Amino acid sequence: QVQLAESGGGSVQAGGSLRLSCVFSGITYRRGCMAWFRQTPGKEREGIAAIDSDGSTHYIDSVKGRFTISKDNAENTLFLQMNSLKPEDSAMYYCAAGRYVADRTLPQEFEFWGQGTQVTVSS
Repeated sequence: QVQLAESGGGSVQAGGSLRLSCVFSGITYRRGCMAWFRQTPGKEREGIAAIDSDGSTHYIDSVKGRFTISKDNAENTLFLQMNSLKPEDSAMYYCAAGRYVADRTLPQEFEFWGQGTQVTVSS
């Protein structure tokens, strides 16, 4: 049984930093993709950063240069380091895992999800 659990969200002022963690278990396949999504009320869930099994990383333009995705395979933990946070980064953040992912920004490509952690950035 695959389980993902996020932590590390909170409230910060604009310009601040947060580090999100996602502890995962039960993922037995070696290839695949893990990603961070975010969602605000009334909007679609948006894929913002992804890391493939070969370690290659991918970001949407709005977070490129500010956010860094990484994965510790020994600790079964996915991270998202978020720097220079802006009010528009406020959202519920989710980690996700998928075995066969063609488009890393689409939530339907990912099979497994955590419950989310809230990030609030004040101006």
